[in-house]
Amino acid sequence: MPERSAEPAASIRVVDVVLVKGGRTKIRYPAELLSDDGTRIAVRAPWAGDGVRDFGFVRFEAGDVFTEYYWRDRWYAVKEVRDATGGLKGWYCDVTRPATLSGTELVVEDLDLDLWRSADGTDVRRLDEDEFAQSGLAERDPAAADAAATALDELEVFASVEGGLESLLA
Repeated sequence: MPERSAEPAASIRVVDVVLVKGGRTKIRYPAELLSDDGTRIAVRAPWAGDGVRDFGFVRFEAGDVFTEYYWRDRWYAVKEVRDATGGLKGWYCDVTRPATLSGTELVVEDLDLDLWRSADGTDVRRLDEDEFAQSGLAERDPAAADAAATALDELEVFASVEGGLESLLA
């Protein structure tokens, strides 16, 4: 019989974040569940990518920590990105279908649209609109495509005002 941990039952809980794109799992990684209020789920995880991902305007690399916020009723996720020393790099926002948490799996369907906001707020940029247009979502599921486009517009508004994204995370 396994030895029981001395930690209380309410201690750290790990979930697997499963990012689905085009019907297939794009990436799966473990994350510490920070909170779940029934609507918003917050997790924290180290950079889960292979090596360095250099976008030109930001680099994600070993040591980076992502505090990720997902909603069951919104079409986006907001990820606060910090470097290994705790310095804020910025926020990477994914347009997604509303998240589902089942057992220890947090499943999120990526809809291609993304938004970046630098830590100082001077760089707000919409990303991957070409991928979204090529995805065929507008033809397959027009309602979802409309919800995704609206979500990107909402994120851009939040990102363009001081404290806007942070207000989503408080």
